[in-house]
Amino acid sequence: MNSKESRKPLFIVWAALMLLLFLTWGFARFDLGAANTPIALMISGLKMSLVILIFMEVRKHSHSVWIFAAAGFFWFLIMVALTSSDYITRGRVRSASPPTADYPAQPLVK
Repeated sequence: MNSKESRKPLFIVWAALMLLLFLTWGFARFDLGAANTPIALMISGLKMSLVILIFMEVRKHSHSVWIFAAAGFFWFLIMVALTSSDYITRGRVRSASPPTADYPAQPLVK
């Protein structure tokens, strides 16, 4: 960064990232049901975009840098899709029934 360039946009983006951090924390404290995950992913995507465009200064570079940044983002989407498909296809996990008088809890190690 040149000394002539203003650092004000960096501080504004840093403040926005702190605001988004507290927003993430705030939404995590409330049970919104199925909306918790999409909201968290949208906030994290916005934070990721701010870091890539502003702090990494991708917006000021050539088209080849844009292509490689987009390829990294595309790879991230592939990983999210694969993880989500694994999670979705597992089905419902039943909890173990509590021990009863007929079947007391057994120690794991003998």
